[in-house]
Amino acid sequence: MKQAETEVVMGDEQPRDRKGRRRLTRERRAEVVKEYEASGLTQAEFARRAGLNQTTFSHWVQRSRREAKAAPRFVAVQAAAAMPPAMNAPLWRAAAELSVSLPDGVVVRGGDPVALAALVRALRTN
Repeated sequence: MKQAETEVVMGDEQPRDRKGRRRLTRERRAEVVKEYEASGLTQAEFARRAGLNQTTFSHWVQRSRREAKAAPRFVAVQAAAAMPPAMNAPLWRAAAELSVSLPDGVVVRGGDPVALAALVRALRTN
């Protein structure tokens, strides 16, 4: 005998599975997590007010934070063009590559100190 798939829709018009649990899209879960982060409430309080299982909601928040940490962040930086090295240029201008180690372990490398300084400033503001 073939088992039938069922979908229960309660009065709130949200799709639910056979056990009555809400089915939210990944995009909607991300929106709910953003709403939580802006709310100032604890996870338990937010989940209770939103009618969500606290454990499930906590998992959504943890996943969101993990994904945010793993996602690369790019920052647009405009820097003055590097001047060509002159015969009497300081030693730091003659260096082939400079590197800056940031406190969080990120290492920024390049040959133009002006551009590196701009990049480090941009990274600190984000």
